[in-house]
Amino acid sequence: MSDFSGTTFDAVEVIRTKRDREELSDGAIDWVIDAYTRGAVADEQMAALAMAILLNGMSRREISTWTDAMIASGTRMSLPAEALRGRPTTDKHSTGGVGDKITLPLAPLVAACGAAVPQLSGRGLGHTGGTLDKLESIPGWRATLTHDEFLAQLGEVGAVVCAASDDLAPADKKLYRLRDVTGTVESIPLIASSIMSKKIAEGTAALVLDVKVGSGAFMKDADSARELARTMVALGSDHGVRTVALLTNMDTPLGLTAGNALEVRESVEVLSGGGPPDVVELTLTLAREMLAAAGLDGVDPADRLQDGSAMDVWRRMVRAQGGDPDAALPAARETSVVPAPADGVLVSLDAYAVGVAAWRLGAGRARKEDPVQAGAGVQMHAKPGAVLRGGEPLFTLHSDDPERFARAEEALVGAVTIAPEGSRPDLAPLVIDRVDG
Repeated sequence: MSDFSGTTFDAVEVIRTKRDREELSDGAIDWVIDAYTRGAVADEQMAALAMAILLNGMSRREISTWTDAMIASGTRMSLPAEALRGRPTTDKHSTGGVGDKITLPLAPLVAACGAAVPQLSGRGLGHTGGTLDKLESIPGWRATLTHDEFLAQLGEVGAVVCAASDDLAPADKKLYRLRDVTGTVESIPLIASSIMSKKIAEGTAALVLDVKVGSGAFMKDADSARELARTMVALGSDHGVRTVALLTNMDTPLGLTAGNALEVRESVEVLSGGGPPDVVELTLTLAREMLAAAGLDGVDPADRLQDGSAMDVWRRMVRAQGGDPDAALPAARETSVVPAPADGVLVSLDAYAVGVAAWRLGAGRARKEDPVQAGAGVQMHAKPGAVLRGGEPLFTLHSDDPERFARAEEALVGAVTIAPEGSRPDLAPLVIDRVDG
């Protein structure tokens, strides 16, 4: 391990150390994150360091110190027990996927079981949707809260889903933008520290990670997803946050919708005691993990879906942020039906293709500043295992701009595999693995 003594560090020497596969000292890491946040280390220097990290990796100590430094670049949220009215805190983070609306029913459900859920969420980029974009399709709902509003809602309602403030791990925001344009997004140490710096700074006592695996996920194979999960669970343990991770299947979209208002409707169906079986299964599985981590494993969340109490919390949560839970959700001006190409059994439905189609319809964005269409997206009429009839609806495309339909349909070419009737598709389980400390 190189030891940078004294108080002055040199960016080029830090880069060379990691380039040469040596470990960075704690002091060097603290300095480079602080200096980059202040602008004393240039983007091209941090890009070179990020590439060296991507190629050569980091030790557990380095990743933990890097995460600490990113937390220290801003403020760490305080969640005082008196403000939470005795509720233990527990949160969930998903690495992102297609049709992943799980936060919407999950946060009020876990709150209905007696926990406080401080959920800081983000916006979609590319083929994966963002929780804030979905919720902003509800008339009047606002993503930005002051810290006092955040605490008050957490104590009174039990759940908050909102945008992170600018002073929460600002080093991460700056570094994330740089990684996005320098080919260094895939670095597991940088992914793990990015996610965990924000979650630790958020102040939750327990965290459940939903690490997606498959075509529609960031991690395409189980081995890399497992490595990411282990790295994040270790970071949580190192920072005093009870952390567990589930690896979940993202070869197939979750539920039957991909798009903002479409996914809100489906989430409300789950809270009403219905909804697609896979969305219900994953919501309940994650709820049980969150409650166990919070010491509330004596409560069955399935009961809270059926007795209406989770729906009650949803309605209060939406109203607390200015939304109208009874208002009609936006609908796209135009729709187009894509029929099933043949009779048979649907064997596979590619999540990435559906995500790209929803993005091309206007549900997603190519850049963070791009607007999204609240009503745009893809409605799926069948999931793997279903029997299809050629010519019957397979997808319904929703968009305000009918000229978008052709490119969305192009994305769906080859998205489905159909086997002869009587075939028994080998359906992968929704939950692939579990990683804990």
